[in-house]
Amino acid sequence: MARKRGGSGAKNGRDSNPHYLGIKASGGSQVRAGTIIARQRGTKIHPGINVGCGGDYTLFALVDGTVSFSTRRGRKLAGIIPPGTLE
Repeated sequence: MARKRGGSGAKNGRDSNPHYLGIKASGGSQVRAGTIIARQRGTKIHPGINVGCGGDYTLFALVDGTVSFSTRRGRKLAGIIPPGTLE
């Protein structure tokens, strides 16, 4: 008796690669210009002072300094405080 397999085996076997999203430099850590601060989907964290935003919403440092996270008007912001600057 010829029969076709149920097909469940052919529907499995696919998996996507990990995207490694999240915070890469925590608040208070020292970073150099160009260091990635956060990788994200959309602007969960918005760029603050001395922080740039890439085409895939990656936040990166524009200057050397210390990472700081804050909230303004309900938005989370990431900023860089250059050395020798008062907070």
